[in-house]
Amino acid sequence: MVVDLIVLLVVGAIIGLLGKLVAPGDKDNIPIWLTILCGIGGVLLGYWIYSLFGGDGSKGVDWVRWIVAILTSAVLVVIASTVTGRNTGTRTRI
Repeated sequence: MVVDLIVLLVVGAIIGLLGKLVAPGDKDNIPIWLTILCGIGGVLLGYWIYSLFGGDGSKGVDWVRWIVAILTSAVLVVIASTVTGRNTGTRTRI
């Protein structure tokens, strides 16, 4: 149980960073802890979505499941960036 949690945190962090890379535009304006949460959420939600569409895994590495997890993390990173509203760009006043 503890090992599963540690693996989920490590994989979630990696998937979150991959999701940040896949997300369109400049999404570097969210903190790293939120990126990790998006990664963990992306793994869990991606696995659930994968199973909803009939994915049952494979004998080796299930690449489709990981791609779904990365894309789900990317969507969560975009949502988190939009919701937090942190803007690193400069504004011009007229």
